[in-house]
Amino acid sequence: MALRLVQIAMNARDDSALGRFWAEALGWTISSEEPGVTNLEPEGFTYPDPIAVCLDIIAVPEPKTVKNRVHIDLATISAAHQADLIARLQALGATPADVGQGDVSWTVLADPEGNEFCVLEPRSTYQNTGPMAAVVADCADPRAMARFWGDAMDWTLHEVTDDHAVLRSAKGVGPYLEFLRTPDAKTVKNRVHLDLRPYPGDDQTAEVARLRALGATDIDLGQGDVPWTCLVDPEGNEFCVLTPY
Repeated sequence: MALRLVQIAMNARDDSALGRFWAEALGWTISSEEPGVTNLEPEGFTYPDPIAVCLDIIAVPEPKTVKNRVHIDLATISAAHQADLIARLQALGATPADVGQGDVSWTVLADPEGNEFCVLEPRSTYQNTGPMAAVVADCADPRAMARFWGDAMDWTLHEVTDDHAVLRSAKGVGPYLEFLRTPDAKTVKNRVHLDLRPYPGDDQTAEVARLRALGATDIDLGQGDVPWTCLVDPEGNEFCVLTPY
C-alpha cells in the first residue's frame, strides 16, 4: 500500500482572486471553480499525475497571522527568467517578504494574501520539475519527517541530514518535497497543507490506519462529514487522505 501526493491545499480569504494570481504565477489553468474552491492544474493535465502537484485554493474566514510553515518554491531556467518572473509577479500583486533569509541568491515574495514563496535562481536540480520546483515545509527534525513521509508515500528519499530532507516521486518527475529545519514552533493551523490519495483499488481506511501506526493522529478541523480524513503528522502538520482515484 502507498499514497501519492496529488495536490496542495491553500487557504484564502478570496479563493477566486488568489487562484487567478497563482494560475498566472505557475502558467497553469483554472481547471474548476465552485463556491469557495478554486482548482489549478497545468494545461492539458490528466489528474492525477506525478508530473505536477496541483493546487486547490479554499476559502476560509480566518486571516493569515503568522509565517506559513509550508510554501512553494518556483523554478527558473536563467538569471533573466528569474528577474522577469519576479517583475511579473510583483506586477500581479506580489510583494517582497523578509523571513530572515538575509543575503541569498533567491528572492522571497508574498502573494496578495501574504503567503510566502520563493523564486529560485537557476539550479540544475530543478530544471525538469516544471514551474513548481518544490513544496517546502519547516520542521524541527528533518530526519524524523523523512522517516514518516518516506513511509507514508511512495516517494523516493533523495537526501537527509540534520538540517534538511528531500523527497521526490519515484518516477523522477514533478516537484520535490523538502523539509527544512527551523527554530520556530508551530502555533496555528497551517494555511497550506498536503493532500494524499491512495491508488485505485486501495483501501482508504486501511491507509489511514497505516498512517496512524506510523505516528499520525486524527484532528478535527471542523470538516464535518466528508469523504476525506484529516490527520496531522508527528510534528502537528495537517494533511488529508482523500478517496482512491
